[in-house]
Amino acid sequence: MNRQLVTSSNLYAVGYDETDGTLQVEFHNGSIYEYYNVPDSVYQGLLDASSKGKYFYANIRNTYQDRQLT
Repeated sequence: MNRQLVTSSNLYAVGYDETDGTLQVEFHNGSIYEYYNVPDSVYQGLLDASSKGKYFYANIRNTYQDRQLT
């Protein structure tokens, strides 16, 4: 999955597969997580958020099933 760089003090890059709603989030510390069944509207909200870290913690983390890749 291709990830795009984002401007954030916590998140480094994000990617999204709209066919199955998988969101990948890469953090500045190098860890990568996948979040499953994330609606496109939530992904777009993340991209549009003025604070991507705050949006992520309020709307994605602990809301969707996840798995750490690295």
